[in-house]
Amino acid sequence: MNADGDTVLDRLTERLELAAARLRSGELDADQAAALVEDCARLASEAAGELDRAARAPLEDVAPGQVELL
Repeated sequence: MNADGDTVLDRLTERLELAAARLRSGELDADQAAALVEDCARLASEAAGELDRAARAPLEDVAPGQVELL
């Protein structure tokens, strides 16, 4: 994983952790909690995309046809 990917994943992880803490606090009303849950789903989707890009990155330098051999 490259440094940029780590930074993006670190930021996304931190935002998810903060959101989870807010949800556990019990200080949000139902509408605020629902909006935060939707935000968490979006953040998790972004994190999944970053992980997918990071997993595929090493294969970008592989010659055509060689991926099948890996």
